[in-house]
Amino acid sequence: MDNYLSSSQSIKTLAEEDRPREKMQHKGRQTLTDAELLAILLRSGSADESALGLAQRMLQSVQHNLYELGKQSVEELIRHKGVGPAKAVTIAAALELGRRRQLSDIKEKPQVRNSQDAHDAIAPLLVDLIHEEFWILKLNRANRIIGRERISTGGMAGTVVDGKMVFRAALEGRTSSLILCHNHPSGNLKPSQADIDLTGKLSKAGETLDMPVLDHLIIAAGGYFSFADEGMM
Repeated sequence: MDNYLSSSQSIKTLAEEDRPREKMQHKGRQTLTDAELLAILLRSGSADESALGLAQRMLQSVQHNLYELGKQSVEELIRHKGVGPAKAVTIAAALELGRRRQLSDIKEKPQVRNSQDAHDAIAPLLVDLIHEEFWILKLNRANRIIGRERISTGGMAGTVVDGKMVFRAALEGRTSSLILCHNHPSGNLKPSQADIDLTGKLSKAGETLDMPVLDHLIIAAGGYFSFADEGMM
């Protein structure tokens, strides 16, 4: 049996301990479902649908995938029946805060021990984009991240990368080594020949400047590709 509230039933008819806000207060935020958390942001539904029912319907439209919901713009969120500008902005702001929270530990200069560490440090910035961007992770001598910098922005099919801009940014940041990063909005993790050529060119330049390029990551929703892991550096 479905444990959720029927779409036309008011949240007020639930036992107090089962209402999303009261449930969070008394049982903790971890006990709430995605739909209940979203209902708190929505605050209210309509005459025909509760906030919880609206939340369920919104999640069903993205196959209950919060990543896909987070990619929706304010304009796209408004297309959900029952979601006006105020609700859409609230949802978009909450999801953006969640994304930024994943990046907050950059202030602690996390150490990069492997490709997974590098991925975790940059993926939240790239994985939701519908266009391609090229970034670098700047590392100190202890392989701790001292900065992230966007080098270029392009379209869905690619972005132009100027090697001089890469190393200018790295030198300004007192970088000891760097990791190249870019996303593939298509979801295809296979490197193109252009990706391979660029990696080789920048690796050689890094050797000349005594600033080694440790890896090149291709980021997509389904994971990542590491040139270093594949022995392509």
